[in-house]
Amino acid sequence: MTQQPFSRPGAIDLSALNRPAPQGGPATPAGAPAGGGAYALEVDEQSFQQVLESSMTAPVLLVFYSPTRMPESATMAADLRTLADEFEGRFLVGLVDIDAAPRIAQAMQIPSIPLVVAVIDGRPQPLLQDVVPLEELRTMLTQVSQQLTVSGISGRHQPRSAAPAEEGEETVDPRYAAAQEALGEGDIDKAVAEYQKLVDANPADAEAAAGLAMAKVLQRTRGVDLNAARAAAAANPDDVDAQTLVADLDLLGGHVEDAFNRLVGLVARTAGDERDKAREHLIGLFGAVGNADPRVVRARQALASALF
Repeated sequence: MTQQPFSRPGAIDLSALNRPAPQGGPATPAGAPAGGGAYALEVDEQSFQQVLESSMTAPVLLVFYSPTRMPESATMAADLRTLADEFEGRFLVGLVDIDAAPRIAQAMQIPSIPLVVAVIDGRPQPLLQDVVPLEELRTMLTQVSQQLTVSGISGRHQPRSAAPAEEGEETVDPRYAAAQEALGEGDIDKAVAEYQKLVDANPADAEAAAGLAMAKVLQRTRGVDLNAARAAAAANPDDVDAQTLVADLDLLGGHVEDAFNRLVGLVARTAGDERDKAREHLIGLFGAVGNADPRVVRARQALASALF
């Protein structure tokens, strides 16, 4: 199919999916990527909205292909399904056969296939409009992942094919056991060290990064006198150390938005190294709360306004 520019910004228009789905829809043609994977799934009109909503947790890659009109697009879709597992939840790959789900293609106003659209916080952005080999796809996703991390977006999807836990059973990832045990024992320094090991080994591990961020908040606020810290911050509104300490205390006290607003205001008032220090501290608190949290989404937008 002829490649055309794709420039549909903003939220996805789902009006084309409001009508009842036709009965007995077409079966998946031969050559389509079979099934899903731990971090990939076939998307139909019933699951489309749920897949979009999952982009509030971590990015979703919608891959539009047609095994009948362009078999090579189905091959690339299968490659992206493979890569989704390699990135261990950094992306959820949603495979959309436009022949089996034509109304999704209509809602998305697909100009051509193949098309890969990145959806972040429910908003789509075109990523790729050509058939490329597996290694180039891997390089592209690595670069995208790095850009997202720099932007403070480090969420991760849970595996879709994992067996459900028994009722009442709490599942604990063994990777985080040592850090969690240290926290349970009140050994904050050990918890920080254990989480740091995990982040050093895999900088894209969102769970480890979030655990490290929260453990560092606990470490920084250990033994701090709340009233004295607040008094110092009130007396020195542009002192980065004083303001970030109170932001940490606010976060621990459940006053998440107060913590974010304090640091956004600090970023707006400062410049140079002090601004960078305040910004980096705020991004660390984003990681501690979780980038899918709506308070983080709002604060990230406020931070962008303060910076630019």
